Amino acid sequence: MEDLTLLSGRQWIVSQEDSSILEGCNQVPVFEKGICNRCGDRLKYKLPSGKYYCRGCIGLGRASEGNWLIRLPATDRFEKRKNDGLTWQGKLTPLQQEISDQLVLNFREKKSSLVHAVTGAGKTEMLFQLIATCLSQGKRACIATPRIDVVNELYPRFQAAFAQIEIGKYHGREYKEPGLEQLTICTTHQLMKFYQAFDLLVIDEVDSFPYVGNAELHFAAKNAVKNTGMRAYLTATPTNDLLQEVKKGTIQLLKLNRRFHGGLLPVPKEKLFIKPFLNKRQQIHPALLTEIKKVILSKHPLLIFVPRIEEIPTYLKTLQDKLKMKELKMAGVHAQDPQRLEKVQAFRERKLDVLLTTTILERGVTFKNVWVIIIAADDAIYTTASLVQIAGRVGRAQEDPTGLVLYCYHRYTKNIRTSIKQIREMNK
Repeated sequence: MEDLTLLSGRQWIVSQEDSSILEGCNQVPVFEKGICNRCGDRLKYKLPSGKYYCRGCIGLGRASEGNWLIRLPATDRFEKRKNDGLTWQGKLTPLQQEISDQLVLNFREKKSSLVHAVTGAGKTEMLFQLIATCLSQGKRACIATPRIDVVNELYPRFQAAFAQIEIGKYHGREYKEPGLEQLTICTTHQLMKFYQAFDLLVIDEVDSFPYVGNAELHFAAKNAVKNTGMRAYLTATPTNDLLQEVKKGTIQLLKLNRRFHGGLLPVPKEKLFIKPFLNKRQQIHPALLTEIKKVILSKHPLLIFVPRIEEIPTYLKTLQDKLKMKELKMAGVHAQDPQRLEKVQAFRERKLDVLLTTTILERGVTFKNVWVIIIAADDAIYTTASLVQIAGRVGRAQEDPTGLVLYCYHRYTKNIRTSIKQIREMNK
């Protein structure tokens, strides 16, 4: 019999033709009463054969009528550690320590938590003792986040903080064989591969696309935790459904309105444009070009956000033609870019001076000393939450706690007004 230990707490699809029953596994139909047991989506679509299939989780491999979902119950095979595996030697601020202590207390008392902390508050560091407490009890933890970039940001930080622990890293852009790691860091889509696996599930950037408003991902997050397990949600802009849970008393709200260095959030500056940012001849607005030049001359790395992927090459070419600075290095990046990870790392290492991007970099990534310009901040793609998150990329370093966030717009929208209002309120 094949050793399935590494698949403990996981679930996977087998075809109707595969009638083998694996020892110790549970076998359930992938569809029951018109609902997919992997993602919770209601069946609507059929194959040419007439069989139903699920579009909600098709990215993880097609589930079709007649398939089976195999589940291997989680086994607690982890030793209780005298040393909880935490090798981080840093120190939390008093405010961070209060949040960290309450997270640990809630975990021990089997209470779920919502951490509402401003961008740059040090949410990652506040998680270390919570994770260490879980691991010290021989239990299994997972940190999930909607964005691949955030997974790649968190993974090395937890590797350094828990140098004695094997950490599993899973997302759709980097294949890894399934392993039985005591700590897993993954995208929220990867949670569909787990079933009642974790004693602790932390969801970072819980308000972020594609998790926010996605019933399938919420279903997967619920199923991935043991019945006795706890959840912790992290965000700078909590969603209404979580705030409702707080009101009901099912989740405890923990709030932190200060960054780790004690500085305030940068309040965005606003600039009204009457004429297009790029005209029909693909010439950039002179005032916008001036603002970009100011940042470049200040020697700060510059993130320029644009609403659409197809606009990136046009802006990039126009800026290269207009700026004509030999030493200046620029690039554009977006979700489908095959060099996405390399470009983001190059910008982080200051090998790029200017990076044009879409909302994929609105959150969960840290760039030292960065300044930000948002082109067309009035576009519908920029929600209040995303504008707040983008502004939060600036001023995250203790030695450089301020910086420029510039909203460029044609119309002064409700989202622009509300985001600035929220930032000012957080700074009180």
